[in-house]
Amino acid sequence: MEDKVLRKLFLGFIHIHILHHAKEHPIFGVWMLEELREHGYSISSGTLYPILHSMESDELLIKEDKNVDGKIRKYYTTTEKGNLVLIEARKKAYELFKEIKD
Repeated sequence: MEDKVLRKLFLGFIHIHILHHAKEHPIFGVWMLEELREHGYSISSGTLYPILHSMESDELLIKEDKNVDGKIRKYYTTTEKGNLVLIEARKKAYELFKEIKD
């Protein structure tokens, strides 16, 4: 039960993390998996890629295919809508942090 609840909470954090990094520079799946692992999130590519596709469908991210060493790599960056959602998410996260930090 606890794992399921924490997983739901962490999925929201992961979405914010993705938006944050995709705003800074184009990201791709393997890089994002490594970045999330550095922050203690252990998710598989089978979890990440559907999240990226969903965020693209929701018009939060835009995808660009690039040829890297003969392979097509999908890079994601935030859209204007994604940037606005990130601003709002940061405000809410900050308010929550102030309330629960003690």
